Amino acid sequence: MRFGIILLLAAPFGFTAAVEKPPVPKLADFLAGPMQGVDEIVFAVRYPGSPSGDGHWYANFGYYGPDANRKAYGEGGRLVRLNLKTGKETTLLDDPTGGVRDPQVHYDGGKILFSYRKGGTENYHLFEINIDGTNLRQLTRGEYDDIEPTYIANGGIVFVSSRCKRWVNCWLTQVAILYRCDANGEDIRPLSSNNEQDNTPWPMPDGRLLYTRWEYVDRSQVDYHHLWAANPDGTGQMIYYGNLAPGILMIDAKPIPGSPKVVSIFSPGHGGREHAGMIAVVDPSAGPDAKSFAQTITTARNFRDPWAFTETAFMAAQGNTIVIVNGQGGVQPIYKLPPEELAKKLEVHEPRPLIKRQRENMIPSRVNLSQNTGALILADVYHGRNMAGVKRGEIKKLLVLESLPMPVHFTGGMEPISFGGTFTLERVVGTVPVEPDGSAYMELPALRSFFFVALDENDLSVKRMQSFLTVQPGETTSCVGCHEDRVQTPKYTGDTLMAVTRPPSKIAPISDVPDVFDFPRDIQPILDRHCVKCHSYEKRSAGVVLSGDRGPKFSHSYFMLTVKGQVADGRNRPKSNYAPRTLGSSASPLMAKLTPAHHGVETTAAERKVVRLWIETGAAYPGTYAALGSGMIGSYTENNLDRSDMKWPAVKEAADTIQRRCNSCHAATMPLPLSASDDQKLPPWEGLKSQDPRRHFSRHLLYNLTRPGKSILLLAPLAPASGGYGICKSEVFKDTSDPDYRTILAGIEETKTKFDEFKRFDMPGFIPRTDWVREMKRFGLLPTNQDPKDAVDYYAVEQKYWKSLWYQPLPR
Repeated sequence: MRFGIILLLAAPFGFTAAVEKPPVPKLADFLAGPMQGVDEIVFAVRYPGSPSGDGHWYANFGYYGPDANRKAYGEGGRLVRLNLKTGKETTLLDDPTGGVRDPQVHYDGGKILFSYRKGGTENYHLFEINIDGTNLRQLTRGEYDDIEPTYIANGGIVFVSSRCKRWVNCWLTQVAILYRCDANGEDIRPLSSNNEQDNTPWPMPDGRLLYTRWEYVDRSQVDYHHLWAANPDGTGQMIYYGNLAPGILMIDAKPIPGSPKVVSIFSPGHGGREHAGMIAVVDPSAGPDAKSFAQTITTARNFRDPWAFTETAFMAAQGNTIVIVNGQGGVQPIYKLPPEELAKKLEVHEPRPLIKRQRENMIPSRVNLSQNTGALILADVYHGRNMAGVKRGEIKKLLVLESLPMPVHFTGGMEPISFGGTFTLERVVGTVPVEPDGSAYMELPALRSFFFVALDENDLSVKRMQSFLTVQPGETTSCVGCHEDRVQTPKYTGDTLMAVTRPPSKIAPISDVPDVFDFPRDIQPILDRHCVKCHSYEKRSAGVVLSGDRGPKFSHSYFMLTVKGQVADGRNRPKSNYAPRTLGSSASPLMAKLTPAHHGVETTAAERKVVRLWIETGAAYPGTYAALGSGMIGSYTENNLDRSDMKWPAVKEAADTIQRRCNSCHAATMPLPLSASDDQKLPPWEGLKSQDPRRHFSRHLLYNLTRPGKSILLLAPLAPASGGYGICKSEVFKDTSDPDYRTILAGIEETKTKFDEFKRFDMPGFIPRTDWVREMKRFGLLPTNQDPKDAVDYYAVEQKYWKSLWYQPLPR
């Protein structure tokens, strides 16, 4: 995950500026007023986040993908009870090498639910303890982490867990999503299908759960982590606030007693370590997109874990201190860790009042665990906020796509999944019909992440969903339209939706295409048959090469299609709800180039279908996550570029030659990359703007690691009489005998030799990383005695991995 802070403090949410020198609250006044009856609080003490300094809000459990010995948690944990009137501190649990987090007091005020990692073990599990420190009991077990639990009104527990067996698609740590269990820790099942984190569930008075959902379906990976709501059984998942407003993490939200509002942490940009941010109050009454209905209380961005007593009285953690905060943003410390814990860099977390509280409304369950599907009703696909120009009857069907979980991650970027585009592989599931009135009714497999593309009569994209939905087993749910305003209801044109006059449509599979596309396997052969005769290294029409020769991370054809803007997708941007026909197949120039109108190109309908569906699934390069962090020259790990090729003798000599012979001219405009690892300060997740000169001088185009002599770095300055392009201002190399030409060629050849040794995913003899094999063993998908050096069908193993996550119904 690229860790950039985007400050959105004044305009996006109508944040109010705190008055200068706000009045400082007094604990005595709080105890006599909004905190009346709160004599004691409980809180956790632990090491904040990863000891390695990883600043991501979610990096505080488990281990890192490239190194299972590197833990994302520190040592030292206490569960503490504090009397606010006397200052007496009682340690309920102390584990100097363990970890304690996420306490919640039971409704009856007599016990505490929390997450605990015992010293000497690796995983957090759910525990309960009496408020006097007796009767410590473990509720959950296993080799996965269970954190952030909350009691719910029906006696069960909702928490988040890494039992989902997936990893952050843009970082090196594990994912935890919503789960539930009985009061004794049994009957555990997932409530979510998210590829990314769900966080901090908490019940609201109406019985629904309020939680944070992080997602990025063909949009920015660092901008969308907002407040969602769901019923305690996982049904009715719906945005609560903020999903159209990028650039802030909204987390640790809880209801405010006696108010329809909620308190939350608003953590700027991609979020601060351990959820640190500003205390904010959200009023949902105007709907999830009303920016002015969220108001920040504090200006400092180092508060965590807020608790609201009223709309103007709060308690929170602030580093090593517990504070009270008034409605003007005034802050008063009420507890600070002792010096010996400060020396260990421990901090306080999750302060909660030790009081009885009323149970929330109990929502009857709507799931049927004996079924493996649910149903979705779409009222009117034409009803939406950005559907101008789409005529009724124009949309004929919905393409159903699935966002696929990642089994492990190594780099922190998306490479080589895409260049500046998707981080996530997507599966073609099939299509369902849309009726003339715009309605659709479909049966969907339970607990999988689906999104839709509205298609016209030619199967081209009209509108693309950039979020995902899931249905629970036996659930029937509905949506109003396509990106509709969430405070609107559908306007029916008839008495009954046409789609619900029949049974729900089953998803119709699409024949003769792979479900997960792989560019070298599925797309390159089509380019070879129809495009390379004009767009080769020899002919290079319009300056375009569509050969499948390999560059440092991608094939030249894949990178060329990207930088030439031939595929229209979300391109990892902080934007949602594009205008019709601006994403996908109908907006991708490549589709028009597969017709006779483009120099008489004659492709078959089957070939065009393959390319069209590849575009709709995000236009990824590999069709396997086994490709991550391998087969590349100049890859990234935790934002750090690997320039180890500069230690190779021939490459180092070639770099000196390029600097002297080429960059003496190019330095004034755009210096050429000195080796195949030189990204010219442009990591792939940042993409390329249309006018960026690095489009033309990228290492991904200039270095050919299949045929080094065909490297454009050599052909561009070589005289045409010697087989070059001669496109430099002067013919730098008259012929291939020039010593500097030979030196640069030798450097590229040395790079190719090294590249051929460790191989790319589409090369014979490719072996996935040992970390990938480790996780597939852990998930039970490879034998425990599998030698990481042995060949494995990684495409087939990942299909088994994805299918292993599908919901299996309980026996009737």
